[in-house]
Amino acid sequence: MQIIKEYVQRWYESGLDPDQYICRQKQGNLVEIEEAATGERRTVLNFCSNDFLGLVQEEAVKQAAINAILKYGTSNSACSVSSGRIDLHQQLEDEISAFKDLPHTQLFMNAWMAMQALMDAFCHLAVPVPGFQNTQETLILTDVLNHACIVSAIVNAGTRSGKAFGHSPRVRVKAYRHCNVEDLARKLHRYARTNDRIMVISDAVFSMDGDIAPLPDMLNVLHSYEGSVLVMDEAHASGSIGATGRGIYEHFNITPSHAIEQGVVPLIMTTLSKFAASAGAAISTHFAELKPLLNVSPTSIGTISLPPANTAAALESIRLVGKFPARVKQLQDNTRYLRSRLAEHDIDAIGETNIVPVLLPTETNPKMFARHIMEDHGIWVSPVWFIAKPRRIRITVNALHTQEDMEHLVAAMVATRNLLYKPTMSA
Repeated sequence: MQIIKEYVQRWYESGLDPDQYICRQKQGNLVEIEEAATGERRTVLNFCSNDFLGLVQEEAVKQAAINAILKYGTSNSACSVSSGRIDLHQQLEDEISAFKDLPHTQLFMNAWMAMQALMDAFCHLAVPVPGFQNTQETLILTDVLNHACIVSAIVNAGTRSGKAFGHSPRVRVKAYRHCNVEDLARKLHRYARTNDRIMVISDAVFSMDGDIAPLPDMLNVLHSYEGSVLVMDEAHASGSIGATGRGIYEHFNITPSHAIEQGVVPLIMTTLSKFAASAGAAISTHFAELKPLLNVSPTSIGTISLPPANTAAALESIRLVGKFPARVKQLQDNTRYLRSRLAEHDIDAIGETNIVPVLLPTETNPKMFARHIMEDHGIWVSPVWFIAKPRRIRITVNALHTQEDMEHLVAAMVATRNLLYKPTMSA
């Protein structure tokens, strides 16, 4: 442990440790927080929450969670294939399937487990079956900026939960340039073999850049590889893009059936911690046979099923999104408003979604920027300094932010910028 002690000490000395805050109370976007290091408390305006549609404190959602606890208790105390499946799971899976236009959905505790389960099921067919042998290798193409849950899963795609299986054909993983369809096409042409099972995987909305994957162009490329699989991680797309918040397919005015017609197999991962005011994840498909493999993957049978309260909260949230699409429109209106106001003040915000990364000069420490904006202006934003480059402040807009809130943020960003560095003016 000595090396860990020395490492962490140097980590702190280098200023790489994040500032940590404990939430004491929430009321909309106003949050009372306590600084872990000092115990100092303050109420701040939150611009770093992933509660995109403001449903976390919605009365109907909270009551649904309470009712589920009263009926089922606080835990299912077993995995889904044992005694841990409740009727709410089926209802939530059906609701997600309808929301994503894919008929078969499997729930997981989180996105990391969902992605690893998909690799187990797709690459290794989950469990060995007597008399059945698969000899086809798998080729996986991944966007170089994909989320860490994807990276972790594909890094381990050649094994099954860390256990190498001699009977499993080889898995080859190649990265392509960020949102670069030409590079994707080149890599497929270069690396795909006649008998390969092909999977292309991408974030739909990229969590550190706020941009959107070029789905139609990706489908055009994959059309030449019949039976190829396209996985879209819609963690940051669900509830935020598309006219009714259904995600990237709706954003481009198509449905997953469009992919199917082109000979491409669409898979969608939905997470429930952002638009659905809960926790958990799900994978949706039009292939009924994939679901049982996902259900018996190590990440399914090795943990309990999604707890009743989380399941009920997500179920009620998705139903509310369907009934009240105005929440999605408000989020998108807020996104456009804030981005336009930042641009007017020459603040370098990249992307196009409610994830609003603001780039800072390399000599400006985002952690110091975030401290100033909190201490001087009472606003909470996310500094990103050592886990991504270039350095940036990550702002997240939600449907509950008012124009007054956003004007307060813009004024604070301008004041903090002017305090810490000289802005580069637009031409």
